[in-house]
Amino acid sequence: MKGIILAGGLGTRLYPLTKATNKHLLPVGREPMLYHSIKQLINAGMRDILTITSTDHMGDVVQCLGSGKEFGCRLSYKVQEEAGGIAHALALAEDFSGSDRICVLLGDNIFEYSIAPYVQDFLNQKDGARVLIKEVGDPERYGVAAMDEHHILDIEEKPANPKSSFAVVGLYLYGPDVFEIIRNTEISDRGELEITAVNNVYIGNNQLQYSICKGRWTDAGTIESLFEASKILLENDNRILPH
Repeated sequence: MKGIILAGGLGTRLYPLTKATNKHLLPVGREPMLYHSIKQLINAGMRDILTITSTDHMGDVVQCLGSGKEFGCRLSYKVQEEAGGIAHALALAEDFSGSDRICVLLGDNIFEYSIAPYVQDFLNQKDGARVLIKEVGDPERYGVAAMDEHHILDIEEKPANPKSSFAVVGLYLYGPDVFEIIRNTEISDRGELEITAVNNVYIGNNQLQYSICKGRWTDAGTIESLFEASKILLENDNRILPH
């Protein structure tokens, strides 16, 4: 299984902090944000990791992370030349992924506990995909999941009247068939290839399963959530807690 970190975007909600560098290099706790994603993937058993970021910041990201030797993994890099959405960025990983299953992390998502059990849940399922959901107090800010005992039945983006309080967070687990699905996905009204559209294909095939996120989680995309991410990791000395 291979790991993919999506670290593109302009980080406009974190301006002017992102005037100087990529938001995924900003500190959370005692380390750059991207360290957390790398450590999570390694902790879940992955040693081949691809980081996808923007043209403007690729040099800074490579300088910060290097070859992966410091972490005990092999790091590769790809440039997303335009902001075309999560699925657009993921499509760049097809050659890297080959016939392997993949674990996709959004680089600004911070998890208090290890993602390893969710990865194992995915490896234990025969086919399809898996997402991670978390009960939140403000589901209208996220993609909201409706589900039965095993499967996601519907994901609604930023609904005014959420069907549940469970948000889909930034960890996605796919087989190699995801790239064919992306190729057949239409660009949304926002001009992007949306990951929700990809997940909806799996939902239509009754193949999108889920795990529930344990412990604290945040996406460090705003000043307030960046502070929350630092708080979580500082309290744990930037360690990833076992389940």
